[in-house]
Amino acid sequence: MAVKIRLTRMGRKKKPFYRIVVMDTRAKRDGKFIERLGVYNPMVDPPEVTVNEERVSYWLDTGALISDTVRSLLKAKGIIYKRYLKKKGLSDGEIEEEMKKWEVLQIEKRRKAEKKAEAKKVKEEKEIVVEEVEPEAVEESDKPVEEAETEAAEEADKPAEEEKAEPENSNQIKEESVEDQPAKQEAEPKKEEKKE
Repeated sequence: MAVKIRLTRMGRKKKPFYRIVVMDTRAKRDGKFIERLGVYNPMVDPPEVTVNEERVSYWLDTGALISDTVRSLLKAKGIIYKRYLKKKGLSDGEIEEEMKKWEVLQIEKRRKAEKKAEAKKVKEEKEIVVEEVEPEAVEESDKPVEEAETEAAEEADKPAEEEKAEPENSNQIKEESVEDQPAKQEAEPKKEEKKE
């Protein structure tokens, strides 16, 4: 029978908490368990983890496997590191000193993470303020552009009307079109020469 330390889900819909238990690997997630070792509540900030270290080390010594999630929880509590130090052969006093150093490092990591999160929030707030200012500036700058576009469209319509009014005789239109045709014919042979 293979034994594993893993989580079983408790709580109600959308508000989970988990028990850290020892159970047979063939059992269902929420099925029968051998022993309850602790509790994990992810709904609080920071997540709450309580574990019976003695019983965890007992089950690990007897050959129980650990699920990935439980392993990460035990690492965060320092239990895995403490077991490593014991296997290394350090005395209890040395283990306590190393654990104090480890706790100080964890506190520093949390502070750095908090500072990074605060800096990210400040940066996002600045971007939001810039985005709010830019649309106002764009709206103001669009007004003169729109006015200029309407004026340009009106001026473009005027010459078109004047051109329509100029050719009174149909003879003038024919003469212009005949004059344009030789220029087009001259351009076509040049293209054919380039292809050869």
